[in-house]
Amino acid sequence: MNTIISQQERDDFYKVLYGRRDVRSEFLPDPVADDVLERILQAAHHAPSVGFSQPWNFIVLHDQLIKQSIHDLHQQANAEAAEMFTDKRQNDYRQIKLAGILDAPINICITCDRERGGSVVLGKTHQPEMDIYSTVCAVQNLQLAARAENIGVGWVSIMDKQRLKTLLKIPERIEVVAYLCIGHVSHFYDEPELQVKGWQSRADLVDLVANNQWDF
Repeated sequence: MNTIISQQERDDFYKVLYGRRDVRSEFLPDPVADDVLERILQAAHHAPSVGFSQPWNFIVLHDQLIKQSIHDLHQQANAEAAEMFTDKRQNDYRQIKLAGILDAPINICITCDRERGGSVVLGKTHQPEMDIYSTVCAVQNLQLAARAENIGVGWVSIMDKQRLKTLLKIPERIEVVAYLCIGHVSHFYDEPELQVKGWQSRADLVDLVANNQWDF
């Protein structure tokens, strides 16, 4: 039987949850201890998954040459993305650093094996995308565990996934879900960096909740 969560443990959880930040520019070169990385990966591995299929795999990258190649992928995609914005928005975009691939001592690519569990998986029969969502749960578990360890995580989504798969020799049937930069940091922002820098503010919860049916 699971023990009851104490009020202090509850408060500690929310402190970690609300203190999580996407890290881009604050990584330090200090290595992440093996036991810390193990705890973070175990937390990811204990995420909920559809049909208990556990469809994730974790590719841990230390090699600087591989990271450089992936950084180059990001740089190309980032330049393309900047052109999709106009005027001041484009200028603001170019001022924001959006990846710490070379700065973080560890990068992790998290994938989803969509064939894991066989052709029929409990919970996927009518919503086959649930394996992807399960893997995203593993990503968030990793983010929260890292924050509890005072380790920063940055999720890099601005890159061509097919070229990334080629670089990491990922089979075609495997889906790339997240590319993460992980390491010690100089500091965590009090608020999300994109909010601090004026890109976007947090929406009010009251504007996002309806009762019984869609009413927005």
